[in-house]
Amino acid sequence: MPQDKKKDHVLKAVPKLVTLAPPTGDGIEMDVCQICFGTGLEVVPGKGARRCVCRKRDTHVDQITKAQIPKRYEKCHFNTYKTGDNVSQKIALRIAQDFTNQFPAVDSGLLLSGTVGVGKTHLAVSILKGLTERGFACLFYEFGTLLKEIQDSYNPKTFSSELGVLSPVLNADILVLDELGASKPTDWVRDTLSHIINSRYNEKKFTIFTTNYLDERPTDREETLEDRIGVRARSRIYEMCQTVVITGEDHRRKLHQQSGLGRLGSPKR
Repeated sequence: MPQDKKKDHVLKAVPKLVTLAPPTGDGIEMDVCQICFGTGLEVVPGKGARRCVCRKRDTHVDQITKAQIPKRYEKCHFNTYKTGDNVSQKIALRIAQDFTNQFPAVDSGLLLSGTVGVGKTHLAVSILKGLTERGFACLFYEFGTLLKEIQDSYNPKTFSSELGVLSPVLNADILVLDELGASKPTDWVRDTLSHIINSRYNEKKFTIFTTNYLDERPTDREETLEDRIGVRARSRIYEMCQTVVITGEDHRRKLHQQSGLGRLGSPKR
């Protein structure tokens, strides 16, 4: 490497990508960081080397991809969570932000419960995004989707296995299980949930759950979270998580009405 480029290499403070043509002459161009020149290491005078910020950026992108956050929630961030004058939503936002800032020095995971459209998933995804920026391995699963993938793995015609599906679920630094209790509470569903919960509990892994089911029965006809997931699983979640109850109107319905889609004669969903 020429001496003048070595000088630039250690003095540059902000990574800048330059387009270089490889010596093969095949016309293919590639971007090379001017700090590390593709090595991934930044030379620090008198101190050796450290990971280049360009690799930290790539790591974050990779972590976001591995987190499997649905595209529907790609715009969910703390700064886009609208609380208005709702006290419970303000408290939930503060708890979620504190959890993100203090992780991994936290005492428990979170159970975000409340009626539909109050922003439970929005906050859970915001936490995941904040933690991926700090390099933690995060994973998002809608509980029904996870169950379907496990069931599909039993089909001999598929290339997946139960172990292959569950391994990242059990090992992620932070797991979000969305829509807990939404699936029909069969013995297999409850056994699968208990296996996931107990495995993560024993390995001291933190989990964030969202659910529309509360601990107290709103009406005689409605079910509690315990009714849906069973006594043992609910008891374990008491140990694993801080319960955060969020109240308020359905934000999605409000937006629907404001857009005029709810008028007579408009399509219903």
